[in-house]
Amino acid sequence: MLGYEWKGWAPTLLAALDMLWLMGMEAEFDEAVAAVETIDFNFINSVAEFTPLYGKAQVSIGYTTNRHLGGLLSAYDLSGDARLLRKAVEQGEMLYKAFDTPSRFPIMWWYPHPAARGERQVERISEQIEDLGSLTLEFTRLSMLTGDARWFDAMQRVMDVLAAQQDSGRVPGLWPADGRLDKMVFDEGASYPVPTMAAALAKTVALVGGRLPAYRAMSETGMDAAASNSLFSPMTPTNENILIAWGQALISFGPGPVVEAPSCSLGGSLALGGRLFGRERNQKAAKRLVDGCIWVCKVWGHGSMPYKSSMVTCLTTEGCPWSEETWKEAVVRGAKEDLSLGNLHEAPADAIIDAERLPKRFTPPTRGRYTLGPRAIEGVFVLYRVTGRLELLEAAWDMFTAITRTWGALNDTSHEYDLLRRTPQAASPLTPSWMGATLKYFYLIFGDPAVASLDDFVFNAEAHPLRRLVR
Repeated sequence: MLGYEWKGWAPTLLAALDMLWLMGMEAEFDEAVAAVETIDFNFINSVAEFTPLYGKAQVSIGYTTNRHLGGLLSAYDLSGDARLLRKAVEQGEMLYKAFDTPSRFPIMWWYPHPAARGERQVERISEQIEDLGSLTLEFTRLSMLTGDARWFDAMQRVMDVLAAQQDSGRVPGLWPADGRLDKMVFDEGASYPVPTMAAALAKTVALVGGRLPAYRAMSETGMDAAASNSLFSPMTPTNENILIAWGQALISFGPGPVVEAPSCSLGGSLALGGRLFGRERNQKAAKRLVDGCIWVCKVWGHGSMPYKSSMVTCLTTEGCPWSEETWKEAVVRGAKEDLSLGNLHEAPADAIIDAERLPKRFTPPTRGRYTLGPRAIEGVFVLYRVTGRLELLEAAWDMFTAITRTWGALNDTSHEYDLLRRTPQAASPLTPSWMGATLKYFYLIFGDPAVASLDDFVFNAEAHPLRRLVR
């Protein structure tokens, strides 16, 4: 019953709780809540997923907050079952102790057992900045539901520091990938990831009914910076009117920026922020960005978006003429830089294209895995709920039918699926995100828009709807 055992905390169960309620499976929901009550957050199965360091069980604060706490809060917001709020408070009490450091910044990969014994905690020297912002939504909601401001205050201290350095980095408006907690420096670095923090802050503003003007300012600044620095128009044979989000906005880059599937969620974030703040520029960028992710899914043989790929960029976001010569030059250049290609390092372009099964437009390095993640359908779902564009339903159906050819994660999305040979082979077991996020977005996009309406709920990073304060 407890499902996929991450740390012994049953994330598959927690991920599916709100889905059971949304589907009207109340008997199964009640059975699941009874099982949730038996979870002991003091017990940590240290060999469940990540190998512990030095024999100590380690916990990801980001995953735990988004998946576990978010799942509990969402199921409570939908059902009103007090057992779930009690369990959320229990989890929140544990997470709060990760902030017990000299800087009051949390230890994002944390050892709870030494903390429980009262041992002194020291934050890590370096921390991924965007991960810090992912906590704002759930911590704010927990404070709202309990009337206890501790969780909101813990994140507010972090946000105050980050806000002061948002515009002083090499890409003003964006935070670099990593910050130095030992020096409290968060504006140095050459790599700037897709701004998930700006998205989380926009959702937090929506959660509290438009309050928190400082969060709104940070979010709008981040979204504007992303539109100017993290989006590009790919060079394509038919000059599609699309945008693609870089996995990392780099100060300098090679043959083409890396396109990561998780960046597709930015389209939904731009749509939501544009709607919330009345920003037409965001809405237009959201449409082109979601259309870009749909296009990437279509050009790969299986119909699913590979986790990571690389493309030739145009010099502007308005497109550029197709050049076969430029594409092949980029293919050769990319192969020289991709250490995993072995003998292909010095091969001619046509040989590389054939060996790697590269669709026209794409260059190495490309990682064709599809792990049943939700980000492509997330962008489609949010944009559909915001705009009502019917063609987005067709795109969602194409994505869903591509998955139904295999019902599993894939090692390689470049093949058309062969039912007799069963290629490409499944790559990994199902994860909590499959039922808790991917299938949820598919279920909701084809259902009644009044169910988990964006007027009443905001979805966290793991697709858990949290009830908004509507004024």
